[in-house]
Amino acid sequence: MDNLTLLDLNRLVRSTLQSVMPDAYWVQAEISSISPSSQGHCYLELVQKDAAGRNFLAKAKANIWRGTWLRLKTGFEDQTGETLKVGMKVLLQVTVTFHEVYGYSLVVQDIDPAYTLGDMARRRREILELLEKDGVIRLNKELEIPALPNRIAVISSATAAGWGDFRDQLAKNIYGFRFYVELFAAAMQGDDVERSVISAMDAVAERRDEFDVVVIIRGGGAVSELSCFDSYGLAVNIANFPLPVITGIGHERDDTVADVVAHTKVKTPTAAAEFIIGKVFDTASELEDLTRRMSDAISERMNSEKVRIERLSQKLPSLFAVLKARQEQILETIWLRSVNGVRNVLTARTHKLEIIDKTLAAADPSVILKRGYSLTKQNGRAVRSASDLRKGDRLTTVFADGSVESEII
Repeated sequence: MDNLTLLDLNRLVRSTLQSVMPDAYWVQAEISSISPSSQGHCYLELVQKDAAGRNFLAKAKANIWRGTWLRLKTGFEDQTGETLKVGMKVLLQVTVTFHEVYGYSLVVQDIDPAYTLGDMARRRREILELLEKDGVIRLNKELEIPALPNRIAVISSATAAGWGDFRDQLAKNIYGFRFYVELFAAAMQGDDVERSVISAMDAVAERRDEFDVVVIIRGGGAVSELSCFDSYGLAVNIANFPLPVITGIGHERDDTVADVVAHTKVKTPTAAAEFIIGKVFDTASELEDLTRRMSDAISERMNSEKVRIERLSQKLPSLFAVLKARQEQILETIWLRSVNGVRNVLTARTHKLEIIDKTLAAADPSVILKRGYSLTKQNGRAVRSASDLRKGDRLTTVFADGSVESEII
């Protein structure tokens, strides 16, 4: 067999592939890199991984030429709402080519959006099932939005049109309600959305006592960029957040995973503002209704009391007469009881004084002297014992009818 040059060998390979594999084939693969060129072409690297998603089982380069790329890109985005990007699983119709210089590659002829939609739906369903299993999918919905949610933390891009729409809608509300709104800037598109939004949520959580609700708004931008909100990590953070989370990401298609776990989901940033205004309006209406009912109740009570007082005033003369007679009777009873009480006290005291007087009269010395007794004194003091006297002492003996002087010899 003659020796072949490398070019000859590569031509033989090319010819063999063309003869053996002339048809187009539908191939399932994952995009590991994608590079649109300035000439309008698109270059891909396709891979197949093992079941664990760690190891590569196959790799191949693929090209989508300019005319095909424009058609496929537009059709894919229209049907899926997504752009072709790294990590996406696709079903491609390809032809196998071999170039003498560039080697083996695939030329993409068509793409099946339904396959990618199915894979996205499967992945989204798996995330929701995992959240359900973890028991967190309804946690944020169980929180209660305050009656007056006027302190609002907003997570959005500082340059997003939705942020301006939200702020203007609140500021220009027809009821004149006042709101405090603070922006926590985060990326709303691209590969950094999950990390950036979670970081902003952490910043809000550190100041949770300063806010009533958190609003995540996007607004504007391509619908194809919404898959970043189908993130398990972002969903877990929203579900476990200590404040009610309102999402207004700005789309009409099925809810994202972030919408499912949020407390309240609305379509747009403007709708998010209207929802909050509506909550405040409902509370204001309830307060106004309560005030009116209280006013009516007070007025009714005052009228009722006025009628009652008028009726009482008409009854006062007769009531006063009855009351007067009753009080006079009570006073008379009290007077009689007082007089009888004083009389009884005086009688008892008089009887006691009489006894005392008789006792004193019986003890009077003059009475005793009249009975034949005498009283001997020395120097004006009564002599009680003979032993108290001495020879020469002068005594005075008192009788009922007089006294005599004597000396002890």
